[in-house]
Amino acid sequence: MTADGKSTLRADLKTLREELHARDPDAGETLAAKFPLKLLERYGPIVSGYWPISSEIDPRPLMQKLAQAGAKLALPRIDEDGTMSFRLWHEKDPLEPGAFGLNEPPHSAPRVQPTLILMPLLAFDKVGNRIGYGKGHYDRALASLRADGRIFACGLGFHGQMMDELPAEPHDQPLDWAVTERGSVPIFMMRNFGNNDDSGGTGGNGPSAA
Repeated sequence: MTADGKSTLRADLKTLREELHARDPDAGETLAAKFPLKLLERYGPIVSGYWPISSEIDPRPLMQKLAQAGAKLALPRIDEDGTMSFRLWHEKDPLEPGAFGLNEPPHSAPRVQPTLILMPLLAFDKVGNRIGYGKGHYDRALASLRADGRIFACGLGFHGQMMDELPAEPHDQPLDWAVTERGSVPIFMMRNFGNNDDSGGTGGNGPSAA
């Protein structure tokens, strides 16, 4: 896909997400109730969330739930050199305005290496391809973390953001899992099943939210 084509796709997906958010502004609460705590048990304890902007599904109810279950929370920060770092964060800690309209922990907040990352998105598909904002911060951060140890990437979004197929480039880092207001999409299981299926797909059923 050309750069112009991807820009058009992002614009269309942003409009879609705005519509989904307008229909269900409290979807973050529903998502939190459906999030499987087994992911924290297996891939915690350090969980990076995000502070929502625009029409992103709100992860804060989920982050509060995970903190109550023993998670150590972090938020991403775009540092002066343009790289993304992850900083320890507690619910009452102050945030400061950052690039791209983000709210971030201050530079003085301790750096941590998360083991479970909750990621915003414009769309995702059944094999974990994710469309973000095109800056590549999460892709570069995930590549670095995966090269250095264990990490589990979980996308958060509306069910309507799940697509059959999205374009991907070699540097794109796939999701391992996704959770929507309808439940979990076990992407890495779907991906493994697809790789082992001689027909080259998932039988036409697509991922299910259970």
